[in-house]
Amino acid sequence: MTVLRTIIDEIDGMIARDPAARSRLEVVLCYPAFHAIMAYRMAHPLWRRGWHLLPRMICQTARWLTGIEIHPGAKIGKKFFIDHGMGVVIGETAEIGDNVTLYQDVTLGGVSPAEESEKQRSVKRHPTLEDGVIIGCGAQILGPITVGKCARVGANSVVVKDVPYGVTVVGIPAKVVVARQQAQETVFSPYGTPMGDLPDPVARALEGLMQEVTILRNQVQVLEGRLEESENRAATPGATGSSGDMDYRVSDSKQ
Repeated sequence: MTVLRTIIDEIDGMIARDPAARSRLEVVLCYPAFHAIMAYRMAHPLWRRGWHLLPRMICQTARWLTGIEIHPGAKIGKKFFIDHGMGVVIGETAEIGDNVTLYQDVTLGGVSPAEESEKQRSVKRHPTLEDGVIIGCGAQILGPITVGKCARVGANSVVVKDVPYGVTVVGIPAKVVVARQQAQETVFSPYGTPMGDLPDPVARALEGLMQEVTILRNQVQVLEGRLEESENRAATPGATGSSGDMDYRVSDSKQ
């Protein structure tokens, strides 16, 4: 019953987050994510018991069939959903909480050097995703970092530092664009990207520069106007300073 309950929870979690899923049977028959996750659920207990070759073969077979590569040593919580799924890679020491969503081409990878691999065995090399995290397509989460609960990572982002709880990050390298107090944790964000206006750090910087340029242009126009007025007064007979210059020229002519 526990195994059946786990399978049903996985299916229901996929249906809840994918409007294209119309029935449990459709998920079982047509969703590569379901097939890959079921293969992982079967392989992971074997891996924990020290039977390394067989679980690797199970997950490798699932990779051939689905295009989703999940290492049997990874730790994955309940209701895990990989939407579309092709090209997803989940490394050996990755840890994933409950209700986490990944999209296609996501990598939960390590950054350890290729040499001296013997020293890196059983060492934390891959990311930790806490409960409710959403990772957009093409995102790369690299190294033993933590993506906080209910955080969002936008498509094609590269994350190499910890992501705080409840924020949205985008870009290369990823930076916060939606703060925690502005995030709506109860609203599902497809592809890890909030709907509506998404503040762009580059666009905001350019907007600030344009405002500064406008202010400087106005100041230059004011200064040019004052300079022109001063020149006009100096060129007008009888203006301040002109009589003195005329007296000086007359005295010089008399001499």
